[in-house]
Amino acid sequence: MAKHKMKTSKTAAKRFRVTKTGKIMRNHSNRSHETGKKPTKIPRRLRTKGQVAKSRVRNILRMLGKA
Repeated sequence: MAKHKMKTSKTAAKRFRVTKTGKIMRNHSNRSHETGKKPTKIPRRLRTKGQVAKSRVRNILRMLGKA
């Protein structure tokens, strides 16, 4: 009997990207609204991608169906 396929969590697929080297990248928070109140420097800094913490990598890979 064949094993069941692992389904991808669509919510995780929209939020995380895996690079060629295996790092998991994410978007920063606090960038979606009320950016006019924040200094310009802050939304600019939040525009860059952040790397997921090592402690969460295993869970996210499982949600993406890659573990």
